[in-house]
Amino acid sequence: MLKINMILFYLVAPFLALFLISSNFVDDSKLLNIEAQSLSDEISELHEETNNLAEKISEIGMIIENHEEVFNSQSQKLTNLSELSVSQKKLSNDIYERKILDMLGPAIEAHISDRTEIKIFKLNELGYRGYIAKVKLFDAEAFKVILAKNTLGELETTSSAAKRENAMLAINGGGFYTEIRNGKKYAQLIGNTVIDGKLVEPFNGYPGNLFFTGINKKGEVVGNIPQSESDISNLNPSQGVSFIPVLLKDSKKVIIPKKWKETRHPRTIIGKYANDDLIMIVVDGRQGNWSHGVSLERLQDKLLELGVKEAYNLDGGGSTGMYYNGKVLNRPSDGRQRPVANNIVILP
Repeated sequence: MLKINMILFYLVAPFLALFLISSNFVDDSKLLNIEAQSLSDEISELHEETNNLAEKISEIGMIIENHEEVFNSQSQKLTNLSELSVSQKKLSNDIYERKILDMLGPAIEAHISDRTEIKIFKLNELGYRGYIAKVKLFDAEAFKVILAKNTLGELETTSSAAKRENAMLAINGGGFYTEIRNGKKYAQLIGNTVIDGKLVEPFNGYPGNLFFTGINKKGEVVGNIPQSESDISNLNPSQGVSFIPVLLKDSKKVIIPKKWKETRHPRTIIGKYANDDLIMIVVDGRQGNWSHGVSLERLQDKLLELGVKEAYNLDGGGSTGMYYNGKVLNRPSDGRQRPVANNIVILP
């Protein structure tokens, strides 16, 4: 019987093993299905999150597009306002220019280039005559202060300096006096002179009431009565000269001593309009049959009548001279040009 049982066991054993293996496979399959279902759930959840993210990105894109549209719209408005502002400024400048020209009258000479615009006018008043130059500087470097013969202590006529520099316009500059040094005449500048942004001599504050005037590096007329070198450097000057007195500031008369304001002499003036156009004036004098000269007080009134905002009295008398396009316009009181220590020239 035992032998029969053993035989049966050996016969059934392979099938029993197969059953057990099959049973384990079913369990593993179930486990695999569970893991696959879990993975499917995670993929589905990830897909949903991806869709949500895509929707948010789309919303952000729409917001960006809206902002871009708003930005472009605002940018266009700013461009339009800027163009309108430029147009209005040009119109305002044109109106102001016409007012100036109406006051000055018809120009007798004119020059225009990419650097400057120069218009020359006759000045013919009761008792005195002269010339006015109105100058627009498109290039600040077209305005130069020139030492006589490019050397301190030398003297040179306005026309000679102008021709040497190939200038279109020139007037005499700041004050000076002559003295003998080492047996030779020497022209000493008074006050302070700046050429190409630098003082040509150490700062001189004597006697304390001399102005400094010229242009800054933007081509705008500047000026003050300096008490120190910093008072000049704060103007950021490019070119400038000194004399006395200041005539107008902010379209108002500056008080000047009686001894200066009532006497009539030849005059040289430099100043500016509110739009920074330069005005240069020479008045002849000491010639009864031509021009008696003008007092500074009357000249102040005339400058205000012409709409000038700021004005300075340069060296006058026999030094007064204006050169334009190859010729001297005025009639110097000495009967000929007086050599001076420096000149202001406008290049073409």
